[in-house]
Amino acid sequence: MPTPLRWLDMPPVWLAAMVAGAFALDLIAPGLGFGLGWMQSLGTLLVGLGLALMAFAVWEFLRARTTIIPREVPTAFVRRGIYRWTRNPIYLGDALILAGLVLRWDVLPALVLVPLFIAVITQRFVLGEEAGLKARFGKEFTIWAGDVRRWI
Repeated sequence: MPTPLRWLDMPPVWLAAMVAGAFALDLIAPGLGFGLGWMQSLGTLLVGLGLALMAFAVWEFLRARTTIIPREVPTAFVRRGIYRWTRNPIYLGDALILAGLVLRWDVLPALVLVPLFIAVITQRFVLGEEAGLKARFGKEFTIWAGDVRRWI
């Protein structure tokens, strides 16, 4: 069973920290964007797309009756639905939400948080999850990983 501190090292917490950083930057130094109205619409679209990706991914986990919690051992190998196009739709959804909020708030320097978020999630979660899937599902995972990109 994970310790309480272990629950702090979870993708939603990392996302919340990055979102808080973007919001704080906007509060500390407002006016760092271009003030273009269409960027707010694009941001809204990205947030919606991110939420949709996450919903499709959760649906597939529920259908497969396997865990969605990082670092837990999966009981099934999910590769249908959204998993035919991306190996990490939930993390991709998180990144799109972060980018969308940055655009909505028009704090463009905070866009550097998006690749930082992707790097942190890849190192702290994705690589370990992939190693676990390879150990558990072997060639089946290797073939799928060769056909489906990690992000997009």
